[in-house]
Amino acid sequence: MAHAQVRDVPRTAPAQGPAPHPPHRAPAKNATLPGTPPTFRDVLRHRYCSRLLTASVMGRLPLGMVPVALLLAAQQDGHSLATASLLAALYGIAPAIGLPLLGRLADLRGLPLPCHLGAALVATALGTLALAGTSHLPLTAVCVALAGAGCPPLEGGLRSLWHALLPDAAHVRTAYTLDSSAQGIVYVTGPALAIAIATWLSPAAALALAAAVTLAGSLAFATARPARTWRAAPRRRDRLGVLRPPAMRPLLVSLVFLGATIGALDVAGIAVAERQDAPWLAGALPATFSAAGLLGGVLYARFQPVTTPSPRHLMLLGAAFAAGWLPLLAPLPAPAILLLSTLPGALLVPLLTVASLTLTSVAPPGTSTESVGWMSSAIRLGLAGGTALAGPLDGHFAVPLMAAALCALLLAARPVPAPAATAV
Repeated sequence: MAHAQVRDVPRTAPAQGPAPHPPHRAPAKNATLPGTPPTFRDVLRHRYCSRLLTASVMGRLPLGMVPVALLLAAQQDGHSLATASLLAALYGIAPAIGLPLLGRLADLRGLPLPCHLGAALVATALGTLALAGTSHLPLTAVCVALAGAGCPPLEGGLRSLWHALLPDAAHVRTAYTLDSSAQGIVYVTGPALAIAIATWLSPAAALALAAAVTLAGSLAFATARPARTWRAAPRRRDRLGVLRPPAMRPLLVSLVFLGATIGALDVAGIAVAERQDAPWLAGALPATFSAAGLLGGVLYARFQPVTTPSPRHLMLLGAAFAAGWLPLLAPLPAPAILLLSTLPGALLVPLLTVASLTLTSVAPPGTSTESVGWMSSAIRLGLAGGTALAGPLDGHFAVPLMAAALCALLLAARPVPAPAATAV
């Protein structure tokens, strides 16, 4: 045996002068330098990441399309603006119930089942509205509620998959920022696309397109290999589930107030546009706010901390976001309002990113998809509440300021643990 081992050792060639230097190789084009945060491009170059992000955004696009299409379809069928608004509000609130339930199903049974089930429910409900119209109000309300509650858990599923697709925690943090930035596409492109299709064809065609987009995005997401093979960590049987950790509940309540700032902003834009006789401001204000969010996400990904964000980062971002609304309280001309709205807008995506990382860290093992469903539910409830509250208060910017201040106070009053490097 000793001789066999000796024969397996390669022989060393006699020395013939100094060994040549290895040829110089330039770093890979997309390589990340040590100590430099990964960029969005560094994330998207990993296999399946581009497909899953694109499919997820496509499948969520109806969240921005359907409320506008419902308003237009209901008014076309002779309903009042108040009735049409109630239908749009019902669609906005319904996912707050459906997303945590479908997220829990994903954590228990994998991603394909809830994605296929939710997409089929949404497509059936929206298809019925497109064919039958909105004249029969009880049927319309049922279809609207089912279309909202059936929204597939694409956001939570994607954030559960980032940890399996990417090599380290730094890439995961950038991926969360990228995903939060992409939310702006849903709520800016979605309404614009619905209005264009409704004007060119009909509101029914916009609803039918929303059904088709949901199906296409969900199928492309759920049939990708990582989505088919992913399984959550084993979870403990617990009736409260995600809500069990003490830090989870105040964090979710803070996200309700964060959503309220965005809901109040839409009403504030309409109110200020009427007061200043500047109709263009009603659409330009939320669009500028979203564009600033995208820019803030890009900058945060570029200059984010190399280490995992701490609770102090979350508190500071919350305080800065609240302070960003203060200048808007002054009586200002429309262009100045548009410019100053970029201050809180640019901080929204970094705040959402750190809140998402913190929430998935606090969540119990095996509940990563459900926890993001609860996060989406909290924000959507806040959106509806902010919109409802801002109307009676004449769309004053004090409403988003108060909501942002309450969000910051909750984050500061009970600091949550630092986000972990890996997902639950």
